[in-house]
Amino acid sequence: MSAAKTLFFSPSIPKTPTPKSAKPSRFTPIRIQSSSSSQQTQTLTQTLSTTPAKTRVKILSEALPFIQRFRGKTVVVKYGGAAMKSEALQASVIADLVLLSCIGLRIVFVHGGGPEINQWLNRLGIQSSFLNGLRVTDASTMEIVSMVLVGKVNKHLVGLINKAGATAVGLCGTDGRIFTAVPSPNADQLGFVGEIASVDTSVLEPLVKDGYIPVIASVAADGTGQSYNINADTAAGELAAALGAEKLLLLTDVAGILEDKDDPGSLVKEIDLGGVRRMMDDGKIAGGMIPKVSCCVKALGKGVKTASIIDGRLDHSLLLEVLTDEGAGTMITGP
Repeated sequence: MSAAKTLFFSPSIPKTPTPKSAKPSRFTPIRIQSSSSSQQTQTLTQTLSTTPAKTRVKILSEALPFIQRFRGKTVVVKYGGAAMKSEALQASVIADLVLLSCIGLRIVFVHGGGPEINQWLNRLGIQSSFLNGLRVTDASTMEIVSMVLVGKVNKHLVGLINKAGATAVGLCGTDGRIFTAVPSPNADQLGFVGEIASVDTSVLEPLVKDGYIPVIASVAADGTGQSYNINADTAAGELAAALGAEKLLLLTDVAGILEDKDDPGSLVKEIDLGGVRRMMDDGKIAGGMIPKVSCCVKALGKGVKTASIIDGRLDHSLLLEVLTDEGAGTMITGP
């Protein structure tokens, strides 16, 4: 079944909406005022133009409670992995972002760019090396990381979003001191890989409020101006917490959290903090999933309502996660 068709089979809308005080879940509709604009109408029309008219209205009707829940709420999306490498998936992600923005979600887009960095390092004859999943970043590598992430990948994504009908603003962690970095505790081995000491959202808040989509490259500087390479998952989690986001969405190259890491069919669709901590203690969460889950746990501990690790290889995974009850990965809920 295709991603588009999956939207048609979300659960029917209950007659009595869930109270606002209830614990977040995949299906928690609330009442809000509605609004419309020519831009929203144009984008939705373009998105649905290839489907029959009756199917279009059915999609919109079934998506209504989700639109009501998230309209006006801040959602932080971390972009990377397979969705960044494939042009088709990249187009799907951009279309999803623009549609979500048009129906009233306040989107903040955080990105890395590992594959692009690797390509440029190879062109320049600079050897890449990694330690515990983090790129060892000497001075030469840091220069390439900044140029590629901030000057190339960031502006490319901004252009794609603008072309798709929304208005994006390209930034990096250094701009407006969005992120202030400090060296990693393993700086002697990792070089200019940093951690986030503080977050300042004063530059972002008016942009998000006015309907712009900030696109943020995961590069930051310390108090002296020294640049650092920041893990994009970490950057997205810290930013979601600072913005009081409703949702944190991490696009990945896997289906989500698996009950059995060797069984792709054992996807855990929804789990609370206690459950995910038990899985970590039992060794069920391992390898590259550990930093992603840790990032989500930390964000939820700081007030983010839900955090989802979703399958970036799946067409329109963002829409499936936000606008259907089925989702597209694992949603972790707070206490």
